Amino acid sequence: MNDPRRRIPRTDALLALAAQEHTALAPHALKALAGKLQQRARDGEITPEEVTPEFLHACRRHPGSLTPVLNATGVVVHTNIGRAPLAPQAIDAMVDAAQYVDVEMDLAAGVRSRDRGRAATDAILAACPAAEDALVVNNGAAALLLAVATFAEGRDVVISRGELIEIGAGFRLPELIESARVSLVEVGATNRTHPFDYERALDNAGAVLKVHPSNYRVHGFTAETTIAQLRELVRPRGCALIADIGSGLLHPDPLLPDEPDATTALGDGADVVLFSGDKLLGGPQAGVMVGTKNAIAKLKRHPLARAVRIDKLRLAALEASLNIASTPVHDYLHANSDQLKARAVAIAAEVGGSVVPHDGRVGGGGAPGFPLPGWAVALDQSLAAPLRAGTPVVLGRVHENELLIDLRCVPPERDHEIAAAIRAAQGKD
Repeated sequence: MNDPRRRIPRTDALLALAAQEHTALAPHALKALAGKLQQRARDGEITPEEVTPEFLHACRRHPGSLTPVLNATGVVVHTNIGRAPLAPQAIDAMVDAAQYVDVEMDLAAGVRSRDRGRAATDAILAACPAAEDALVVNNGAAALLLAVATFAEGRDVVISRGELIEIGAGFRLPELIESARVSLVEVGATNRTHPFDYERALDNAGAVLKVHPSNYRVHGFTAETTIAQLRELVRPRGCALIADIGSGLLHPDPLLPDEPDATTALGDGADVVLFSGDKLLGGPQAGVMVGTKNAIAKLKRHPLARAVRIDKLRLAALEASLNIASTPVHDYLHANSDQLKARAVAIAAEVGGSVVPHDGRVGGGGAPGFPLPGWAVALDQSLAAPLRAGTPVVLGRVHENELLIDLRCVPPERDHEIAAAIRAAQGKD
């Protein structure tokens, strides 16, 4: 009779309370939420008396479950928390595009338009004049799949063994490429691949693929064949030269001297250059393909292009990200070290801890191992868990038994939220 589980509110009682809240949640979502909280109470994670307030709090929130995070890790393109944060202008563009918009409508003529995504394409070409045309698809993997399927279906794709890479979550490029009904021909060695290695493999080649390695570097006794060298080999044979540069740098950046860029790759002779929209470009998830008019036209005609088509929301966000003067990713990468130190000192003065040098990282496979000099507030690592569970969520970096709070990727106007969250985690508020 004293079992505390008897005090857990009934589902019908919780649903009646939800009706009074005029919540936007559907009945099935409310029942699922009630059941989840009731089970947490049965498991002892929360008390029976906490079920009702937790339920009502959830009813008042938006229907989604993704939690906003303040990124205090120093990693700019952080894969686990959504890679590139969008600029306010890009967010506004997505909100507008969420309604009825003229994505495939010629408003002047009152008929269906064949220029879906034209504004985003024009923005790409304006930002990267070396490209003759462009195509945007769902993500980087989709771009690579479409490229090899278009130019090499039933034929060979030639690639250096040193570029057969695996990136996050066990994703391997060779497996993706071979799913396009092509034969993958590996040439050279892991550390050294020469022009003659490619030349001997071109008899049945539909494409030569040059991939920028992500997340690692090979040092020491190394050699690679450049895009310019490959151009001279493939041009007489009529096969396509595809360059997957990965992170989406449009032009050379002195801050990242070893990171390939689309302008240089096109100038060196690539027919098509592929990169992600949500890394160094600073936009939404997308696979951006730039190249010659002839190559892009072939890509657009392939049946797979429809299957990997990008949606209107990300087209709008990509266009806006390209048309503004700067993106959050660019600003965070180029943050001033002295200003970062001053902000860290101000936080430490308020919450305690020490200010220590801390190198940020590009992240997302971009510029592997390349440091971004900065500063962090070093705190007791025991604060990491409560900061991840607080409101707002603050994600720092635990390293060598310390929690490091790096403000590189935190907008300065939100520093006071970081300080308040730390004080709350310390039990001072």
